[in-house]
Amino acid sequence: MKKRRGLTLMQKRAITGYIFILPWLLGFFYFYVRSIVMSVQISLSTVTLPDDGSGYQVTFSGLKNYFYIFQEHGSYNQVLVSSLGDIVVDVPLIIFFSLLMAMILNTKFKGRTLVRAIFFLPVLMNSEAILDAMSSLRNLMQTGLSGSSSELLEASNSGVNVDYYMALFKTLALPDSILDYVVGAVGRISDIISLSGVQIVIFIAGLQSIPGSLYEVAKIEGATTYETFWKVTFPMVMPHIITNIVYTVVDSFTNAEIVTLARTTFNQGGTTGYGYSCAMSLVSTVIVCTILGIVCGWISKHTFYYN
Repeated sequence: MKKRRGLTLMQKRAITGYIFILPWLLGFFYFYVRSIVMSVQISLSTVTLPDDGSGYQVTFSGLKNYFYIFQEHGSYNQVLVSSLGDIVVDVPLIIFFSLLMAMILNTKFKGRTLVRAIFFLPVLMNSEAILDAMSSLRNLMQTGLSGSSSELLEASNSGVNVDYYMALFKTLALPDSILDYVVGAVGRISDIISLSGVQIVIFIAGLQSIPGSLYEVAKIEGATTYETFWKVTFPMVMPHIITNIVYTVVDSFTNAEIVTLARTTFNQGGTTGYGYSCAMSLVSTVIVCTILGIVCGWISKHTFYYN
């Protein structure tokens, strides 16, 4: 009698993983996929709302809405390019800054827990309720302060003045493309810091999971700190870099101007507003998913997975 083979260790781990993400999969297919299908339907149609309030009626119109947003809409192309440009500028800087701060915060020093909490504080401060409270407080302060104090407050909220940095980098004879990137980075430094909290936590978890024996071997072999980073630390955190890239791109996209434009168009309603809004959302979503697929696919080929 032939003995029945059981599941291998890898198969058991795969089943455990699928069971772990099963609640998310159910919610994804029931809510997100359903919404995507409805968005595609509306983007290819003209929506009318009956006066009796019985719902909405959909009339198929083909690619009319897509032709409109690309050829006739006054600002869609510009906002789309601007939003994608902001993502291209922010993502590498956020990943680099998050990894750098995670390496610093992973070292042992007094007050490490407090410093970690300070860097994660912007994530909590970006919640809608806290932002509304801070906005109300700022308006109250501006109303009650004197003219000179109000000017000082406005100056503190005006962002970073990049004129000095532009003159500095021009003296270094850097290419214009690099200069534009650096200037854009300096001008958005406060946003980069505030958007790096979750990524720092993920990188810290990745750094703490690196076996100490690898660093001991590198030290015995006489590797410098620079060599240890590129030969041990960086390859071991590559899977976490992919995770942070996906999170950062999605997080930046949800707060991009193109999403605000699509939401504003949807709120305008009418016979065309719903179709235009869904077309805008789908086009930008497809572009972002394509960029994510290309970047993550390329990084995955150069990623080492330690087991």
